[in-house]
Amino acid sequence: MTISAGTRLGPYEILASIGAGGMGEVYRARDTRLDRMVAVKVLPAALSSDEDRLHRFEHEARLLSTFNHPNLLAIYDVGSQDGIHFLVSELMEGEGLRQRLQEGPLTVRKAVEFGVQIAKGLAAAHEKGIVHRDLKPDNVFVLRDGRVKILDFGLARQTLDAHDNTATAHGPNTQPGAVLGTVGYMSPEQVRGKVVDARSDIFSFGAILYEMVGGQRAFKGDSSVETMNAILKEDPPELSKTKQPISPALERVIRRCLEKSPEERFQSARDVAFALEAVVASSTSSAPELPSFHLPNHTGCHLSLPQAWPVYCWSPHLAILRAVDNRSRERPATRK
Repeated sequence: MTISAGTRLGPYEILASIGAGGMGEVYRARDTRLDRMVAVKVLPAALSSDEDRLHRFEHEARLLSTFNHPNLLAIYDVGSQDGIHFLVSELMEGEGLRQRLQEGPLTVRKAVEFGVQIAKGLAAAHEKGIVHRDLKPDNVFVLRDGRVKILDFGLARQTLDAHDNTATAHGPNTQPGAVLGTVGYMSPEQVRGKVVDARSDIFSFGAILYEMVGGQRAFKGDSSVETMNAILKEDPPELSKTKQPISPALERVIRRCLEKSPEERFQSARDVAFALEAVVASSTSSAPELPSFHLPNHTGCHLSLPQAWPVYCWSPHLAILRAVDNRSRERPATRK
């Protein structure tokens, strides 16, 4: 069902369609009360009679309403009219991370920048006891100003205790043995149909970070079964073999996120964000200031430090260079 422009859903005037997904259609709309632009997500009529889909839609609305974080989608309202169920959120201008990755890998700097934001958004959700369970590039949005938002908490699960990482409360389709998530980004425990906690999201995050840097998926096979088998038993190819240089520190962070055992991964998304920020700090720290002096060349002209750099590097003793420099100043060479 497509809603035509001009239709009113409560105080929201539909202006145009933005896109559609498995869980609903999204429209650009105007809040006539506050005169601001918003996004209205509508559950298709065909799914409104599906008790499970309706439950997931309402479940996502409840979870989103608890968030107040720059890297998580902000929800403004939820309602229904004439059998149409809708959710109102902030209107985002930009593109999905999946679209961005179709153009190729990101620069290491940009990948780490996005990674820090995603990790902080995850940390905020986890601190409220919410495990996403379907983190992937399709559910990450990059705004035009560079901010990153995590979307689609339709499969998310909320724990009974927000301070406990263990997911023990009921969420949609959480029967023992049920496999939820997206093949290629699921954690090993998800593949096995086990109850998951926040560390499962950290594995999925590691798969996203790997793809942002390496330009290819961490785990892939010719079929879903082969991909899930790779998640359980194989390590992704080394990132150091990609076209762009990857620091050992960054690769260690990614590898730790992708550990098969939850106990061997980072134990919190906040720790991941801290580790990535440390990678940035180490890569941008200024090099020690080099002494300034001049060296003569065979033509009698003095070389500046950049020109003399190979000589500087080869000399085992800085004193030798300074002695040469002083001697050349006392007896300047002349051109022949």
